[in-house]
Amino acid sequence: MRALIADLPASRIREVADAGLGRSDVLAFWFGESDEITPVPVRDAAVTSIEAGETFYSPNLGLPELRAALAAQVSRLHAPPVPIGPERVAVTSSGVSALMLAQQALVEAGDEVVVVVPVWPNLAAQPAILGARVRRVSLQPGAGGVWSLDLDALLAAVTPATRVLIVNAPNNPTGWTMSRAEQQALLAHCRRTGTWIVADEVYERLHYPQDPPPAGSGEAARLCAPSFLDIAAPDDRLIVIHSFSKSFLMTGWRLGSLIAPEALMPHIAKLIEFNTSCAPVFVQRAGLAALAAAPEAVPALQSRLRLCRDTLVDALQALPRVEVARPDGAMYAFLRIEGEPDSLALARRLVAEHGLGLAPGSAFGPEGEGWLRWCFASRQPQRLLAGVDRLAQALAL
Repeated sequence: MRALIADLPASRIREVADAGLGRSDVLAFWFGESDEITPVPVRDAAVTSIEAGETFYSPNLGLPELRAALAAQVSRLHAPPVPIGPERVAVTSSGVSALMLAQQALVEAGDEVVVVVPVWPNLAAQPAILGARVRRVSLQPGAGGVWSLDLDALLAAVTPATRVLIVNAPNNPTGWTMSRAEQQALLAHCRRTGTWIVADEVYERLHYPQDPPPAGSGEAARLCAPSFLDIAAPDDRLIVIHSFSKSFLMTGWRLGSLIAPEALMPHIAKLIEFNTSCAPVFVQRAGLAALAAAPEAVPALQSRLRLCRDTLVDALQALPRVEVARPDGAMYAFLRIEGEPDSLALARRLVAEHGLGLAPGSAFGPEGEGWLRWCFASRQPQRLLAGVDRLAQALAL
C-alpha cells in the first residue's frame, strides 16, 4: 500500500454514523442527503429501461440524448456567452467521479493545487492521492457564524505555479455562496496565471436569495447560484462539476456530469473508460426523467428546503451558547457551541447520549474544527425541531 493512501484519514462523518448503527432512536442529520426518496417518474424511467433490457454498456461520455439535455439545461439556466453544446458535456458515474476525472486529467505528482476550505474532504484528498501539493485557503467565520472569502488572500495564493484551483460554491459545509464579482475576479486572475479552475457546483440549484421570484414564474425555474459558466468562454481553463444527487434527490443513483472545453473531451472519454467505462443506461434514463421534471420539481424542492433551513436556524439561534448563520446555499446549517472545541468528541457524545446525529466540523479539515454540520433536507420540519430539542437537552446538562 502506498504510504500516502495508508495515511489518508477515514471519513469522520462515517465514524460518527457507525457509532449509531443499529439504533432506531437516532435522529440522523449527518449525511448530505434528503430523507425524501427519489420521485416516482424518475424511478419508473429506470424500471422501464431495465425491463426493456437496457443493461449493456453505453458510450463512455454518456447517452447522446442525456448529454444534449444537460447542455440545453445548463445553457437555459446560465445563458453563457456561447451556448453550451453536448460536445462539451460528459456523463459520469457520480459527481465525485467527475471531480476525480478532472483531477486525473489535469494534475501530476508535484503540481500545486489550491483548495478553498473548509470543504467536503474528497476535494482536497483527490489531488493529494495523485501526488499534488495541496495548499488550503480558508473561508473566514465572522459575526454570527457567517463565512466569507478573503478574495485578496486567495488571489495571492494562486500564482503561475498553481496548476488547479478548486472552489466549491455553494459550499459544503458552510453554505457560503460565491458572488458574481468574486467569480469574475478569480476567472480573470486564473487567465493571467494559466491556472485551471475546477468548480464544484453540485449545489447550484439549492440557493436561497433574500427575494426569491414567485413560484410558477419563469425566473423561479431558473433560480440558481452564480456560476462560472455565466461568464466563461468555451476555451477557458474551466471544468464545472454537476450532480443529480442533491437537486433531484438521487444520491444513491451515482450520476453526475462535467462541462469542459471541447478539446478535453476525447481525453475525458479515455479516463472514463479506465475508471468506470460508463454510467449505467438505466440510471441515465432516470436522469433524463429528472431533467424533464426539473422545471416544476426543483423549485418545489427549493421552497421546501428554504422552509427547513429557516425552521432549523430559527430554533438553533434561540438556544444559548449556539452560534449559527442562515446559509445562502446548499443544505446545511454549520454551527458551533461555546465551550465545545472538539467537534468529533461532541458529535460522538450527541449520538451516544442523546440520539442526535450530526457531522463533526473536523471532517471538513482543521478549519472546521469546533463546528458541527446539520443537514436540514427533511420532508418534515418537525423532525428538525425534535433534533433541536435533543440538542437543547444536551446543552442543559
